[in-house]
Amino acid sequence: MTSDLSVQRVRAILITPHDTTLLMKRIRPGRDPYWVIVGGGVEDSDATRENALLREVREEIAGEAEIVRLLHRSTNASGETEYFYVARVTTWTFADRTGPEFQRDDRGEYVLDEIPLTSEAIAGVNLLPEEISAVLREALDRGDLLTVV
Repeated sequence: MTSDLSVQRVRAILITPHDTTLLMKRIRPGRDPYWVIVGGGVEDSDATRENALLREVREEIAGEAEIVRLLHRSTNASGETEYFYVARVTTWTFADRTGPEFQRDDRGEYVLDEIPLTSEAIAGVNLLPEEISAVLREALDRGDLLTVV
């Protein structure tokens, strides 16, 4: 494993069988609620970004996902490269999550939200980063979110 993977993050735009998406609502003291896409950092033990993504889905929502495609890549404010994948999820149990962030009291609340997979519904939540909110809404408007390119 090369050390440059450790400065990479992976995110899964999780599409359910009901054509909704699973987003993590973050509630932190002194801040308005916001939503993020399930995912996290690539670890040295991860063979690939895709392996890291599937591990993060298992940790954060005790889910199993099938990766469809890479939708977007960007660099965050910390200089980390973030990869946003589209994935289908068929099973998840938020109560069985195991990610280390859930064990910390200083991280605020995590609430799993199932949001309709429409441009209007995505625009109706404070999805961060704003760039991925725009990319996701554009793909939904074009009708090619699940199209493999």
